[in-house]
Amino acid sequence: MGFSEKQRKILRFPYSGYEALICDGAVRSGKTSVMALSFFLWAMGNFTERAFALCGKSVGAVERNIVTPLLGVTYLRQHFFIQYNRAAHMILARRGKRENRIYLFGGKDEGSAALIQGITLAGVLLDEAALMPRSFVEQALARCSVAGARLWFNCNPEGPEHWFYKEWICKADKHNALRLHFTMDDNPSLDQETKNRYKATFAGVFYERFILGHWVMSEGLIYDMFDTEANTYERAPNSLHFDGVRSIACDYGTTNPTVFLDIYDYDGTIYVDREYRWDSRDRDNGGRQKTDEEYADDLQDFMGKNPCAVIVDPSAASFIAALRRRGVYVIQADNDVLAGIRRTATLIHRRKLLIHRERCKPLLGEMGTYLWDQKASQHGEDKPLKERDHGPDALRYFVNSLPDWRFDPYLIGGLSSVQKE
Repeated sequence: MGFSEKQRKILRFPYSGYEALICDGAVRSGKTSVMALSFFLWAMGNFTERAFALCGKSVGAVERNIVTPLLGVTYLRQHFFIQYNRAAHMILARRGKRENRIYLFGGKDEGSAALIQGITLAGVLLDEAALMPRSFVEQALARCSVAGARLWFNCNPEGPEHWFYKEWICKADKHNALRLHFTMDDNPSLDQETKNRYKATFAGVFYERFILGHWVMSEGLIYDMFDTEANTYERAPNSLHFDGVRSIACDYGTTNPTVFLDIYDYDGTIYVDREYRWDSRDRDNGGRQKTDEEYADDLQDFMGKNPCAVIVDPSAASFIAALRRRGVYVIQADNDVLAGIRRTATLIHRRKLLIHRERCKPLLGEMGTYLWDQKASQHGEDKPLKERDHGPDALRYFVNSLPDWRFDPYLIGGLSSVQKE
């Protein structure tokens, strides 16, 4: 299958007179793989004995998104010697007398900038540029001091106050950068059924960013796709408590409320069946704070005679220790906030997450008032407002424990036998 016009512009970029290329927009829009191919061919066609860099949120992400697809290109295997050294995170590429090295770097936090210091580069490709700290990105760019070096950026949209949007996309002319905005229609390898599956994966602000490719602010209600009828239930399936995989998710607080959620994973749907809540600020509770041991007592009472895994906020170290002393199997939660919100929104949107209408009224109340932090959004950061968030936090801990394949667009509607392309 041939390339789309925007993909052909990526291939022509190194010879266009621009010094930088910015490709942003929707997921599965065909930008990453073509950028990697163009980057490799440009490097091998114009340099020898030079170093280059492929950067992502993590080295593993670079391997998954760039290296593996690149090594699978038949043309490259036939015309180049390419060897990936996983221990050194380095690709050795050779053709005739030309030989170059391409190093992999992960930019996960502010400390990552130190990893790329000291190296001299002839070019860098930054995948998921908007997810990397500014300090890392700017350090990577500063290393490109070889004559003829080029800068390559690829990302999905974030908020309109994000530094990368304001400093690079809005000022592309200042940087002599070619900006190409992609949608899924720019990827000729996608059929309409595949596009529809991806559209059904995201909702809310994530739909606007990852499907429409817009740099929009996170504002208002986080779970605006939550339906008080379609996402709730009164009567559970008869075999839910016998065949469902049970977990208890905990959001622990001292002065803030502590919440336990009794959750069943049954036949592809998540059922939040009961909740426990203690708020030391509640006058009905006498304004009394509970100790770790008292909360551990309450959790064992809540669990009853059917033991199960307990997923706990990783910051609650003393409570986790109290539970483990009693022989409770504790899993420390993955506290990736945005990933958890995005995954939870996906399940809600698919109507694969149901909450009991009577036994979980406080949680339902919070789902309807769980808001994005507007002050943070105005500074380019996506995070929820830290108010009435205890039930949604516990729910997010559980959802983040689910395997990635539960959120795969190819499995929407129970298409578990569909093979990935």
